[in-house]
Amino acid sequence: MSHKSQSESTIILITGGQRSGKSLYAEQLALSLSPNPIYLATARIWDDEFAQRVARHQQRRGPEWMNIEEEKTLSRHHPNGGVMLIDCLTLWATNFFFDLNSDINLSYKALCREFDALTKQDGTFIFVTNEIGLGGVAENVVQRQFADLLGRLNQYVAARAERVVLMISGIPVTIKDETKEQD
Repeated sequence: MSHKSQSESTIILITGGQRSGKSLYAEQLALSLSPNPIYLATARIWDDEFAQRVARHQQRRGPEWMNIEEEKTLSRHHPNGGVMLIDCLTLWATNFFFDLNSDINLSYKALCREFDALTKQDGTFIFVTNEIGLGGVAENVVQRQFADLLGRLNQYVAARAERVVLMISGIPVTIKDETKEQD
C-alpha cells in the first residue's frame, strides 16, 4: 500500500551496506531521469578522511549537477518538478540524533516531519540510506540507539516510496516497485 500525498511526487529509496554501490547507482538513476538533477548532500565533515571521501564523491559528479549542502532542513530546497537526490538519510539522521542529545523519539519525529515537508513538493526524490542493522548488534548503547532510529526512519521512507532498491555488491535488487502497477 502506498502512502502517496496529493502532490506529484515520486519517492525512490536506495538502500544497502557500506560500499555497496548505493551512491553511484543513485547518481546514474538521477541522470537517467533528468539532465540536471539536484544533489542534496547531508554530511557534516568531522575529520580529514571523511572530507576526502566527500571530495571524491563531488569529483565524480559533473557540471550537470546542482550541488547543495544541507545538514537538516531539506524542505527549504525545491526540486520544482525535477529530480533531487538526497545522499544520505544515515548522515541526515545522525545530525538530528546528535543535535537532540541522542533522543530517539524526538529525532524520529523531527526527521519524519522534515521528510514529509520535503516530499510534499512536486518532484522525484531519490533517497540513499544504509542498512546498518544487517551487521549485528553493536556493543555500544549509542550505536544501538542510532541503529533503532535509522531502522525506524528507513521503514517510514520505504513505506512511502514507490520504489525501493537494495544494493548488494554493486548489483541493484528491486524489492518494491509500485510504479509498474501504474503503467
